[in-house]
Amino acid sequence: MKDKYMGTAKVGSKGQVVIPKEVRDMFRIEPGETLLILADINQGIAIVKNDAYLDFAKQVFKAQENPEEPKG
Repeated sequence: MKDKYMGTAKVGSKGQVVIPKEVRDMFRIEPGETLLILADINQGIAIVKNDAYLDFAKQVFKAQENPEEPKG
């Protein structure tokens, strides 16, 4: 399995973009899976697996509930 990919994708008339098979395989994206779209006018567009992002968000909220005391 390769760890990098470069290619193109066309936007269809309904605004849909097909994620190339090589990329779906690389990130184990399955049909019906929810993806999170992050966009910044200067940075561009990022597509993240929703489950991975939710796991990250849960860790952030958990850390805020139990902040570590400053060492010193």
